[in-house]
Amino acid sequence: MPGALTLLDGGMGRELARRGAPFRQPEWSALALMEAPEHVQAVHEDFIGAGARVITTDSYALVPFHLGEDIFAAQARTLADRAGRLARAAADDAGSAGVRVAGSLPPLFGSYRPDLFDAERAPEVLAPLVAGLSGHVDLWLAETQGSLAEVRAVKAGLPDDGLPFWISFTLRDEQEDGPAALRSGESVAEAAETAVTLGAAALLFNCSRPEVMGAALAEAGAVVGRLGAELELGVYANAFPPQPEDATANDGLDELREDLGPAGYLSWAERWREQGAAIIGGCCGIGPEHLEVLRERLS
Repeated sequence: MPGALTLLDGGMGRELARRGAPFRQPEWSALALMEAPEHVQAVHEDFIGAGARVITTDSYALVPFHLGEDIFAAQARTLADRAGRLARAAADDAGSAGVRVAGSLPPLFGSYRPDLFDAERAPEVLAPLVAGLSGHVDLWLAETQGSLAEVRAVKAGLPDDGLPFWISFTLRDEQEDGPAALRSGESVAEAAETAVTLGAAALLFNCSRPEVMGAALAEAGAVVGRLGAELELGVYANAFPPQPEDATANDGLDELREDLGPAGYLSWAERWREQGAAIIGGCCGIGPEHLEVLRERLS
């Protein structure tokens, strides 16, 4: 069992949709940021109230894949700055609670689609997000990364600001037998070695179903132990059914699993904790009510 547990927040997009905030595809969580940012801050505040000690900026959808090329070119940096300011305000309003803000750096060319990654264009897409979020965040979080190339590109685009760098990979949902794998097919062992090489402070797995997370934790833990690295491990799963290899984040709005309410999600989180997870939160479909139960039972 690891030491103290850090609770992450849950999924911003689906929580905005549940509350009736402006929400549609393909803009996803960016629409509320553009049209009704007070909803974004309210979600941050509710996740903090539920127990989150790391909240994530609402910058996940600030890429051409979601915004379109014209809006991205005109507004990406401004919207990233707004996302950073909203999260910072919510964290600071928490007073002495010690809430940190993670700057979300998403897959730059579409979730679950490492085959769409464009290494040549990646710096251009990443730059306005980093510029807008800088000054507001306590750590950088490259999340829902589908391949090693994606996360290397993010690391190369970060400033030399001394902030911790967290990496979170999304896994193949349908691979329950055998070693866990990234959406690219690369192994979790390779991912863990890459995280150590890049100087990451934490390695997480997110936006995949709970059933595939345990194997990933075990394989990553073995690599971290073999290398003698100081690398925290964590999980924030989603409540979606399995996502096929050709899925994209704006295909539609997936139904949420009925078995992953707060009690159902807790049962998985307890296993991850026993396997060594020091950081646990939730992704799409995991709300403040889930965090409250995690705080009560795991902290």
